[in-house]
Order: sequence, then structure tokens, then C-alpha cells
Amino acid sequence: MDRIIYTSMTGASAAAHRQAVLSNNLANVSTNGFRAEMSTFRSVPMQGDGATTRVFALEATSGHVQTPGPVQRTGRNLDAMATGNAWFAVQGLDGTEAYTRAGSFQVTQAGQLVTSTGLPVLSDGGAPIDVPPGAEITLGADGTITAQTPGQPPAPVGRIKLATPGVDDPLQRGDDGLFRAASGNPLAQDPNATLLSGALEGSNVNAVESMVGMIAAARQFEQQMRLLQTAETSDKSAAQLLSING
Repeated sequence: MDRIIYTSMTGASAAAHRQAVLSNNLANVSTNGFRAEMSTFRSVPMQGDGATTRVFALEATSGHVQTPGPVQRTGRNLDAMATGNAWFAVQGLDGTEAYTRAGSFQVTQAGQLVTSTGLPVLSDGGAPIDVPPGAEITLGADGTITAQTPGQPPAPVGRIKLATPGVDDPLQRGDDGLFRAASGNPLAQDPNATLLSGALEGSNVNAVESMVGMIAAARQFEQQMRLLQTAETSDKSAAQLLSING
């Protein structure tokens, strides 16, 4: 009897976790640079004496969809979209170097280049980028930042760090929504990486696919709960039979 209980209980938990992943994807269908999370089921045998026939069903997040999102032309001089598999380097709230595809940049009153969420954008040297207050900023295809103050000629003030992860050190999503190298070390500047100025990358979430997946996960959850109810009914019937025979 406990076999069906373990199977249905863990199956329902896995379906609920998958529902949460799909819901998060759908909620970020309009988030610039968002990469959809992927999830898979796997079976894990229960460890312990006399429990080798029990198997847990677990939902494991297997990474993210690497397909770039659609190009959204804005014409804004501080909007940028990293081309190919390049990523913008930013400084996370924990002080470590992290990576994002969201390229809607701003300049603070103190003259620092930051993301739309206020995270400092890092230069190719790994330091925050300062620009002259009140200057007109333009972004070059290689990430070079040019500032022009009134009455002065344009002058480069820095270069945005563009990093391209490799197969040996892929990126992993953190709890803060930013990506970091699996090794924990900062990625090197990619001299061949480029960006597209005046455009943003849209989310790569497929809304229809996510909604269909949520419906399937809900049905799986209901099926597992019915199995639990069946196990409960069978257990009550067996208890009644034993009480009669006793």
C-alpha cells in the first residue's frame, strides 16, 4: 500500500513544482532579456533497509532556454541588445559579478551607468562605469561608451563588458534572477562580442506553450491526488476486513 502512496505523493509534489516554474515563465513573458526555465522529471529510489522498491518522482530544473528573444526596436541611445550568446556584466547585490541580457541602461545622478533595476554595469576591467553628468551617451557596437558634454568633442569613457559563456563553464540562474558562471569565477571579456544599440531583447518565453504546460501539470496533479484517495479508500476497506476477521 505504501508504494502507491509514495509514488502519488511525490508525483503530486513534482507536478506542483513544475506548475510553479511554468507560472514564473508566463509571468515574465514581457520581461526584457528573460530566459525561460526548463524542468524535467526524474526518478530517485528511496534509500533504506526494506525500501528498495520505493521510488520518488522529483521535478528538477534542468537549465534555461538559450534561444534569444525577439528584437524590440526602441531608438533609445541607452538601450542595447547583446548579439549572439553574449551577456552584459553587472554587479549583483552581493557584490559578485553577474550576467544579464536586459540592456535597458540608465545614468544615475552621481554619473554611474546602471541597469533598470539599479545594478552597476561593469566595464571590461570589471569595475563600475562612471560617465560625466549631463553628457549625451552613445553606445558602440563593441560596447564602447562615448560621452559628449556641451561644447566638448565626443570622448570614450569606458567599454561595457560583454562575456560569452562556454560549454565548459555554462551560466546558471541564481535566486536573484541573475546568471553566474557554474565555476563561480568571472567570465573573461569576449573581444568579438557585439551589441545592437537602440534595441532591447524581448523574453524568449512562449506564452501558448507555457499555458498548455500549466494545464497538463494541473491534470497530472489531479491524477496523483485521485491515486492518494484510492489508496486511502483501499486502506479503510482493508482495516474493516481485518476488524471483522478479528
